[in-house]
Amino acid sequence: MMRKLLIGLGLLLCATQTAQTTWAATKNVVLFVTDDQSPDAGCYGNKVIQTPNLDQLASQGVRLTHAFCTTASCSASRSVILSGLYNHANGHYGHQHAYHHFSSFDNVKSLPVLLAAGGYRTARMGKYHVAPEEVYKFQKALPGNARSPVEMADNCQEFISENSTKPFFLYFCTADPHRSGKYAEDTAEKPNLFGNEREYPGITEVKYNPKDVIVPPFLPDTPTCRAEIAQYYQSISRIDQGLGRLIQVLKDAGVYEDTLIIYTSDHGMAFPGGKTTLYEGGMRVPFVVRNPYLERKNEVCNALVTLCDLTSTILDFAGLLPAQSPHQGRSFLNALDQTDPTGWDEVQASHTFHEITMYYPMRVVRNRRYKLIWNIAHPLPFPFASDLWAAPTWQAAFQQGPKTMYGQRTVEQYIHRPKFELFDLQNDPNEAKNLADDPNYASILKEMQGKLQTFQKKTKDPWISKWEYE
Repeated sequence: MMRKLLIGLGLLLCATQTAQTTWAATKNVVLFVTDDQSPDAGCYGNKVIQTPNLDQLASQGVRLTHAFCTTASCSASRSVILSGLYNHANGHYGHQHAYHHFSSFDNVKSLPVLLAAGGYRTARMGKYHVAPEEVYKFQKALPGNARSPVEMADNCQEFISENSTKPFFLYFCTADPHRSGKYAEDTAEKPNLFGNEREYPGITEVKYNPKDVIVPPFLPDTPTCRAEIAQYYQSISRIDQGLGRLIQVLKDAGVYEDTLIIYTSDHGMAFPGGKTTLYEGGMRVPFVVRNPYLERKNEVCNALVTLCDLTSTILDFAGLLPAQSPHQGRSFLNALDQTDPTGWDEVQASHTFHEITMYYPMRVVRNRRYKLIWNIAHPLPFPFASDLWAAPTWQAAFQQGPKTMYGQRTVEQYIHRPKFELFDLQNDPNEAKNLADDPNYASILKEMQGKLQTFQKKTKDPWISKWEYE
């Protein structure tokens, strides 16, 4: 009798394990990351830009309204995305390529490595920009021009359609809408700032009238700026067509209904006031999540999340998140079920470099109402990324002199920043008035400084020492 009972239990256990294996094998993941994109899309309320595929994805999933990068620098941010650690903790302080030569610590256990160890097939497509490869190891590096997103999607077909019992993780990264590195003398007539100067297979270019674009508050509303934004929009519409093609590839392979899709960007748009800053223009990113197993569709989630949360969330979805996670981000998977989930009311940011010549460490704590920026190297002038310094919009303001307004602040105020910047985002969403020296906000300043130090202690930030000296 006992022998029959043990055999029965054994068969039940085997059946359960088989069911779990089959279920896990269907849990594919696509992480779609654009390059230098603010939340500029139809689903984010922009009535000018054409992003029908992203809008459709949002209608089938959840749009997060308060999503942020932790460092507005390409390589550093991508290291955070793939490690679940702030860049001061993973060691990837700035750019990976050329003489910048930043890379993560050898002992970092990255998302693709952990997924592969958990039985996933892993592949990357497009922009990579992290090091060392052994730390951020993908099993496959798929070929494709990172500015040609439809072509990129087509080149993923074989990987997605592979006859395998293993689920897959596809890291799909465009080089759009990053500035192409070319600068026009007349941006209204020579639209070559955002990679729009050539043809891309499968793309129908969508061009915009500069008079129609929406100028964000941190930028000056000038003809030059509008012309650049029109080019930026064109590049985003190209991305959207690549997203649409990738979704079709998933559907053709019969795996769309079993694939988690996350659409985001490494940081905000490539304009001074956006990229490389930790103002809202640099930190805010689009963030659309379609979880095929979540009944909640066409909804918003107001949780404050960061790109540091991606690794834990994806591991959670895959059933591979350990009880004692070594990651500094946390899973927002369950938060997607609610519009206003509790416990998601504060985020932090940590920036040190962009290019090697751009040492300007900043630390940020932000909640629903207040935001504190600590400019650790505040005696230094704010450094410029080479492409942002040459940006026509910036140069047009800079050449007019230090008192010229650039968005919400003067050129001089943009370059020379105080030690602390405290903003009441409820009453000043455009970060125009620094309250750090206002005695009426002294208690708020002290409270936010305490929160910042707590974050630094928790994440073992070496720059916490700057509170004590210098």
